Amino acid sequence: MRRREFLKAAAGTVLLPSWAWAKEIPRDFKITRVVGFDLVSERSKLAGKNSRRDVHGRRATDRMVRLFTNAGLEGIGNCRASQEALSQLLGKNPFDFYNGADRRMAGPLGAGTMPLWDLVGKVLKKPVYELLAPPLYKGRGRVPVYDGSIYFSDLLPQYKHKPLDRFKEEIDMGMAVGHRAFKVKIGRGAKWMPPKEGYARDVEVLRTIRRHAGPDILIGVDANNGYDLPKTKRLLVELPDYNFAFLEEMFPEEVDKCLELKRFISRHGWKTLVADGETQRQLDAYKPFIEARAIDIFQGDMNRFGFEGILTEASWCKPQGLRVAPHNWGSLVGYYMQLHVGRAITNFYRAERDPLSNPVLIADGYELRDGYSSVPDAPGFGLKLNEDKFAAAVRINFDLSV
Repeated sequence: MRRREFLKAAAGTVLLPSWAWAKEIPRDFKITRVVGFDLVSERSKLAGKNSRRDVHGRRATDRMVRLFTNAGLEGIGNCRASQEALSQLLGKNPFDFYNGADRRMAGPLGAGTMPLWDLVGKVLKKPVYELLAPPLYKGRGRVPVYDGSIYFSDLLPQYKHKPLDRFKEEIDMGMAVGHRAFKVKIGRGAKWMPPKEGYARDVEVLRTIRRHAGPDILIGVDANNGYDLPKTKRLLVELPDYNFAFLEEMFPEEVDKCLELKRFISRHGWKTLVADGETQRQLDAYKPFIEARAIDIFQGDMNRFGFEGILTEASWCKPQGLRVAPHNWGSLVGYYMQLHVGRAITNFYRAERDPLSNPVLIADGYELRDGYSSVPDAPGFGLKLNEDKFAAAVRINFDLSV
């Protein structure tokens, strides 16, 4: 590719003079190698059951990709695209896929564009959130976060002798690492306990957590569709001063039922928000809920829809005064993806954090404090790999080269 063509392809939202970022880039800048691997991360605690699924365990896996170039720059990121799709990147200029004017990445990867965003950010010497944001919008400095890991630990055999005390310990664990907002799983009566007994335990757990955490800590609940509309109303009435931040997936979402729940909340003067949408597999499924304003917080999955899908969802929600909070459970890297979205758009609610970590991945500049995370202004995502630990511990799925 000629230098003039390369600069033109990259010019969408570039504010710096071209020489500030392109002088070290070869005229035939291209991707020369694609390496796929699994990043298996570990939680700080065992995640138990929710209303539908058994014990979630201590580990989760991100499918990752490294993109190498003839300029010595490398892009890394979560990517679920097939090996065949990724092979189509070989020999291509990453800017062939980048539409800076629309803040989108096209090409064969579907939603798995994170490594391309990382690579383009490094070339342009810009953090990804600047590339995702509208022109001149700098976004908030820090992004609000909630701990999504309060599962049914009372049903784990190791805590059977102190089921409620374990929730106090888990709240303390979250507070110690910087959380000031929590999502608590409820719905024990849908599968694991008799309905009446399960509901009573839900209430007991919620009261224990609120008393221990205090009135200023944000608490939302997630039933994973284990409740119905009458039971949801009952919970709100029995805990009228609880100050629920949000109710997530209380029952399978239907426009009329969600609207009735919102009316019920409004009649009582509560500020609780209705959140839903993580199980949807097509963006169009959100449209009737957005048009009716039946849901306050839309939760398209971060890795399923990628940056392009979440930005589209957010653009649909914004005119209606609605917000997005991407679902992100079982993904360490998805957490960092959310944070860049959170800095790039105005109608972002909170990032969901699964307490995962991995010594292979170095994430300098992402600091969680008082319920908010910083986002580094390093090029791309600012994520690095510890090469020694990568070589020793990571399984390579494929290694493609020109």
